[in-house]
Parts: sequence; structure tokens; C-alpha cells
Amino acid sequence: MKSSVRRLRIGWFLGASAASAVILLALAGPSAQLLPHDPQGAKNGTGDPTVGVAAPRPGPEGGGSGTGERGADGAAEESGPEEPAGYEELLTTVIDLDPELTGSGELVPVPGSDAAADPDAARVYRYRVDVEKGLPVDPEFFAEVVHRTLNDPRSWGSDGRRGFARISAGTPDFVITLASPGTTAEWCAKVGLDTWEDNVSCDVAYTERVMINAWRFARGSDTFGDDIAGYRHMVINHEVGHRLGHGHHTCTTEGALAPVMMQQTKTLTTPGSDVSCLPNPWPNPER
Repeated sequence: MKSSVRRLRIGWFLGASAASAVILLALAGPSAQLLPHDPQGAKNGTGDPTVGVAAPRPGPEGGGSGTGERGADGAAEESGPEEPAGYEELLTTVIDLDPELTGSGELVPVPGSDAAADPDAARVYRYRVDVEKGLPVDPEFFAEVVHRTLNDPRSWGSDGRRGFARISAGTPDFVITLASPGTTAEWCAKVGLDTWEDNVSCDVAYTERVMINAWRFARGSDTFGDDIAGYRHMVINHEVGHRLGHGHHTCTTEGALAPVMMQQTKTLTTPGSDVSCLPNPWPNPER
């Protein structure tokens, strides 16, 4: 009789234990897993049961959880630093600049150098780029615009006659200078030119400087409309054209591309006539 009672108690205990285990698993929900012991963890002394467990998403500094927004699937989306604007984007971006600004007057050479596209040209001009300190124009960007413009096949350096190499040390053949309207006017007045009336650029003959009016570089002209990139190429080619010995030209054929040496900042119509041309940044647009 005692043996029967003992067997009943043992059977009741085992059945109750099994039932309790089932209840605990059910309460834990469907995500409950039995994680095997990590043998590598045992070897390195950690003993962490990490097999089958996803590593936490690193945060911005490589630790902790990510703090980015979550996507449609609930996963965290990390947001990286914004990419800086590239050359083509900057070339078409209008810059805010006061048309009556007179800057510091401190003209600073842009560091670095760029080889001529045709180093074997009959004549390679060595030029420097200076930018007036304090202007809202990135000096390296301006220097890149100048170099790409002058070394474009449509510019002055084609047919193996001329090359243009940028330097920042040594003696240049001329200095392309980006300056505020006031500083530009001061330099242009040295050769009797008044640039304030139309707020334009000039080649300061008898000095080393080719002056590019920063307000025009920043804003363009009515004649070029929204084509700020085209205007920037044109004003560089036009003023360097003067440095190379070219005078002003006029439009002679209705609807044709304007000569690059036409005063396109002011007008596309030949004074005293009804002949009008289309805006054109290049000395050799057909190339």
C-alpha cells in the first residue's frame, strides 16, 4: 500500500513539473529559443550563449544602437554626412553678393598648380589665380573654373598654338584676379576704365592683373539669363582675350553666335543697328 502511494506521488510530481514547463514556454511567447552554449565563448572565458543572436547595430561612433530613422521594415536607417557640392553643381549655382561691395583689397594667391592641357603648345602661358580675401566664393572653385575654361578645346588654347598652366609660385605671365566690384573698379581705374557704371570686369593693361568682377561672376548678366555657367566661361575668355591682344568685336550676322570679344555683358545687339546675336562663351565654339 505504501509503495502504491509513493508511486502515485512521484507520478504526480513528474506530471506537474512537465505541465509547469509547458506553461512557462507558453507564457514566454513564440520568440523563446533554446540557445546553445557558445564553445568559443567558453574558450575565451566569457561563457556567453551568443550563437544565433544578432549583433547590435553600431551607432554613429561605432558603439551602441543606431539613432537613425526607421524604414518601412522597422530597421534603423543610418544618415551619413551630406556630400559636398561637385564642380558642375557649383558652376550653375548663383551666389549672393552685394553689387556695391568694396572688399578688403587683400588679393591672395590660390595654392596649387595645374598643368596645361597641351604642354607642348608653341607658347605656354603661366598664370596665377588670386582671390580677394573675404569674398563668398571658394577660391579653389574659382581657380578650377579658370583652368577648365582656358584649357577647353573651344577656348584660346587650341591648335597647338597656346597652352595655359596655373602656378602659385614664381613669376606668372598674368594674374587672373577675382575681386569685389569696388576693388575691381580701383584697379581698372589705373588704365582709365570706369567699371562702376555697368559693374563689369577688365584687363588692367600695363599691370599683371586681369580683373574679374566678383559680382558678375556670382550673378551673371541679363544677356545670358539663367546660363550662369556660360557667363562665367565667357567673362574669363573675354578678359584673357584682351590680355592676348584682342580688341572688341561686334555682331555682324543676325542670329549668329556672338563673338567672344563682343561686350556681351552689356548687350547682344551691335550699337547703331538692329543686328543681334546669341550669347556665346567661347572663342572657337565650333570645336
